[in-house]
Amino acid sequence: MKSTQIIKLDQVFQAINAGIIVIDNHNVVYYCNPVAAKIIGLDVKDIIGKNVIDVIPNSKLNLVIQDGTANSDQLFIGERMVITGRSPINQDGETVGAVAIFQDGSQLHSLLSRLDNTQNSLTSLESIFEQAYDGVMVVDSKGIITRITKSYCRFLNIEQEDAIGRHCTEVLPNSRMHIVAQTGEAEVGEVMDINGKEAMVMRFPLREEGKIIGAVGKVMFRDVRELRTLAEKLDLLENKLKFYEKELKHYQKYRYTLSSIVGQSPSILRTKILAEKAAQGKATVLLRGESGTGKELFAHAIHAASTRHDQPFVRVNCGAIPAELLEAELFGYEEGAFTGAKKGGKPGKFELANRGTIFLDEIGDLPISMQAKVLRILQEKEVERVGSNRLQQLDIRVIAATHRDLEKMIGEGEFRRDLYYRLNVFTVTIPPLRERAGDVLLLSEYLLAKFQHELGLSLRKLDRWVVELFQLYAWPGNVRELQNAIERAINVAEGGMIQLKDLPLYLQDLEGRRGNTSLQPLALELAEAERKAILKALKKTGGNKTNAAEILGIHRTNLYRKMEKYGLGGADNEGLV
Repeated sequence: MKSTQIIKLDQVFQAINAGIIVIDNHNVVYYCNPVAAKIIGLDVKDIIGKNVIDVIPNSKLNLVIQDGTANSDQLFIGERMVITGRSPINQDGETVGAVAIFQDGSQLHSLLSRLDNTQNSLTSLESIFEQAYDGVMVVDSKGIITRITKSYCRFLNIEQEDAIGRHCTEVLPNSRMHIVAQTGEAEVGEVMDINGKEAMVMRFPLREEGKIIGAVGKVMFRDVRELRTLAEKLDLLENKLKFYEKELKHYQKYRYTLSSIVGQSPSILRTKILAEKAAQGKATVLLRGESGTGKELFAHAIHAASTRHDQPFVRVNCGAIPAELLEAELFGYEEGAFTGAKKGGKPGKFELANRGTIFLDEIGDLPISMQAKVLRILQEKEVERVGSNRLQQLDIRVIAATHRDLEKMIGEGEFRRDLYYRLNVFTVTIPPLRERAGDVLLLSEYLLAKFQHELGLSLRKLDRWVVELFQLYAWPGNVRELQNAIERAINVAEGGMIQLKDLPLYLQDLEGRRGNTSLQPLALELAEAERKAILKALKKTGGNKTNAAEILGIHRTNLYRKMEKYGLGGADNEGLV
């Protein structure tokens, strides 16, 4: 070979992006291009003239000279994997040398790895595609089916291999897949007839680099009746949700206002004015009064008249919740806080009342162990659920109520003094019914009308002897006791008049004792005598209250109060002025 040709070949070999090594029949390297030298990790001058085994210990190029056969495989040169091909160099029928061409295998290995991952992904997608419950069909730009799920084929009563490769209208005559593949406009929620059933389908165009290459269609509901059933279930769930939301709002909403408090006596009017002042402020309110006077009603009314009226009103009866459950009810708990804790946890009453009002009824019955925790919430305005270490800031107003003597309880160590001062900021004391002169009849009429409306009964009135008894009785159970007496009477009464025999037995017994002079209580005796004296004076003066007061030796204002107490200023006393 001429020297110029050798030079040109050398230039070609050096330009090739592959390693080339040539050995003679004595295994001595007499050519190596720069790429091969770089892969081996030596200079070209350090390779040429060396035995190939000394340069590449695991080389098999010498074997090619021995057997004269070409081969290829992969081997590691140092830590680098290469792909190599080996061929003998023959001259005049003899093997005079061998050549090896090798390529860095790291790029190929990376490509093979990516190809393997791609294959795995395709296999997974293939599995997912075939496992689809609903029918899926894919067509090319001409409407020819390229993919279709087995489930869709079963629905169409056709074999998968018979469907692929056919036009979509051959498999499904009323198909619009080819139209979507042409127009590129999606169709969602379309109803079509498939084998005599109304099915809901959707069709979307497939695009690649902005060009439409086909379309995919999916059966959303094999039978529209499934959709109707689902819609009915959703409608039922929505109605239930609305019901529970309404119940929650009802539970957390006030039910009474100041106008709901019936009474015209000076004592109750003063209390209502004080309650209205309390509503306008932000201070904690303490409602005090005997059992049955209407403390909860006042709590509702104060919240309703406050700026928080559109926020939650949460009531807690501190004496009705078992002590072991009180902490979880008031403060809430996290999931897993204790055995039986609900999944996801539960907000406490304080948390539910956030931005609104919490009414702590019967605060005097709060266990001493819980009083310190409630005091902390009132001071810091933050709550921590049981089992949690996260504090939640609160914006609440507290209204507390009790019928107990808190001052006495403090002296006996049953109530914390610091909690008392935190609660006793704005105190509203509700008068007992016995101090609300004239309100007994007013309340009786109100309760009569209320129960008649609730029970759907015809109009009933109180017998005059019942009215007299109601006015003279001290009502130790206050409004609650009066309500109980009237509710019982209206349910057992016959005819349009509620008589003494319709009242609870203890009131009937009281009336019986009134009829027996020797057993009549002194208070009732004096009240009856006072009432008769007023009637006699009014009759003598023709109803002139000023003159009647002079005859009785009392101030006119005092006369008005006593007339109100005994119900002597109404329609039953015509002519009185």
